[in-house]
Amino acid sequence: MPCRRLFIVALIPLLLTACSEPEDTGPGQPVTHRRTAFNTILKAFEPMGSQLRKSQYKADDFITLAKRLNQAKQGPWEYFTPGSDYPPSRATGAVWSEAEKFEARRQDFFKAADQLLVAAETRDEAKAKAAYEVLHDTCRECHKTFKKS
Repeated sequence: MPCRRLFIVALIPLLLTACSEPEDTGPGQPVTHRRTAFNTILKAFEPMGSQLRKSQYKADDFITLAKRLNQAKQGPWEYFTPGSDYPPSRATGAVWSEAEKFEARRQDFFKAADQLLVAAETRDEAKAKAAYEVLHDTCRECHKTFKKS
């Protein structure tokens, strides 16, 4: 029985490694950089949504998060370089084959992020929630075409 436990304990890390994503081995690691940049955006975006969904709106915190999101909004885009659609990327080929549409979605995101900050600075929860939903919709629309599930 002890050998069996030892075998199972030793097998767990091996199985976890086998299930992990491929490493970003591309020159300059653009996939890793854009994922990191998107995570920075999410660290501001998700807490705002949580405040709104849980009826725990705190205007000062929301403004701070909206400012962080706006500071981070430019982060990922420079890393959508040609040839960076290899695993572990979740970008679809449409990012490059429909570049004008991708750029339009990016501009929609920028505009919605700006509007969210303006709404947040009014300290009006209803305005902040409406602007948050618009930004959320821009993300969802972009993901439909340009992100693999």
